[in-house]
Amino acid sequence: MLLTTGQAAEEIGCAITTFRRIVRSGLLPGLSRRGVRVMVPLAVVQSLTTRRHAPLDQLDAKEIAVLRVDTAQQTEEPGRNWIGFAASLTAEDLLKALRGWWRCDAASVAAGGVLPVTLSGYVVAVLTGLERWERNDQGRHAFPDARLAGYVTDLATPRTTITAESVTDRRLAELLLGTRLVSHSGGAVAYVPTRTAA
Repeated sequence: MLLTTGQAAEEIGCAITTFRRIVRSGLLPGLSRRGVRVMVPLAVVQSLTTRRHAPLDQLDAKEIAVLRVDTAQQTEEPGRNWIGFAASLTAEDLLKALRGWWRCDAASVAAGGVLPVTLSGYVVAVLTGLERWERNDQGRHAFPDARLAGYVTDLATPRTTITAESVTDRRLAELLLGTRLVSHSGGAVAYVPTRTAA
């Protein structure tokens, strides 16, 4: 059975524009077209609706930053060709696309020790190595030593690629990739408590 993007968004409980970001990112298998409509297999939608929430209580920090991105767009910024996420990007391009420049509290990002990257509320990449940052004259920050611990290439399964070299980074990627992580912010970076107040 196939659903339209509108029907799929309704099943998942998100806005149609939110669901279309996932479609454009190349993260969903088995998509087909009927005229101008994109059709999504029911099994793919069901997989997204039953995805577990990120187990933030297993992290050491009391709060972490979450980088909320859109589908990858080309840029003419020096040092990178893309901003955002797409499943088709190489690990090298993806790292460059995600490690800056963002408006954020850089010290808080670093203190969390990990930066989950979400697209439409799903963790699609994980960055570590955030101890050092740079600030530009627009008040945006970049993390030049950031490492890509892993990323998702298929959100339905989910299928992940782990690029971490250290055991700690690998554990963080395996813990978070493909999970749901809801965050609210007026900008690209949100701050989320890892433990519910007692």
